[in-house]
Amino acid sequence: MSTIDDLPLFPLGLVLYPHEQVPLHIFEERYKDLMAFCTTHDAPFGVVLAEEGSIASVGCTAHIQRILKRYENGSADLIAKGQERFRIEEVFDDRASYYTADVTLIADTSDEVDPSLRERMITQHMKLLELAGRTVRPGLYQTDRPLSFVLAQNAGLSLEQKQEVLQLRTELERVNYLVEHFGTLIPQVEQQEDLQRRVKSNGHFKDFPPEDV
Repeated sequence: MSTIDDLPLFPLGLVLYPHEQVPLHIFEERYKDLMAFCTTHDAPFGVVLAEEGSIASVGCTAHIQRILKRYENGSADLIAKGQERFRIEEVFDDRASYYTADVTLIADTSDEVDPSLRERMITQHMKLLELAGRTVRPGLYQTDRPLSFVLAQNAGLSLEQKQEVLQLRTELERVNYLVEHFGTLIPQVEQQEDLQRRVKSNGHFKDFPPEDV
């Protein structure tokens, strides 16, 4: 397995997937230093989920795609893109103003996904987008990348669930995870949609409590 020593770490309240783009506003001094290092050396940094004072053991390397705006105080708005997953082996707080870590890159193990299972996941995702009032773009599903990572970006997952998907080692595991997730979530969304329609319509609910009580 490939390793990276002293990977700059950027703990955030989000989960980044390979090939996913994320906008970042850099304003803390230590992360200004981190971005200056990565820009100067064309180096990756590691995005890792941070919650309640702790960080996840698995994250995703990222590369600065473009800087949108620089501010006089050194802050910056930029777009970063996810690259490869990694597992943290050891974290250091004394090698830079920001955290760094020795990490091992994670590659998928080979596993075939049944086309019918893949199509089921796509159909479910399209249904969820429709229920959410979002535009369904068929081209989204035509990719050579692991489709699970593409759909998981917009699948109604909690942060904990997103992290679970990130840590799964095969596309089959991730597809099965999403199919099960959609199977639970979509009926809940449909119920909520039906309740909202009934509440908005006239005559379905009497005034409560009654005025003479």
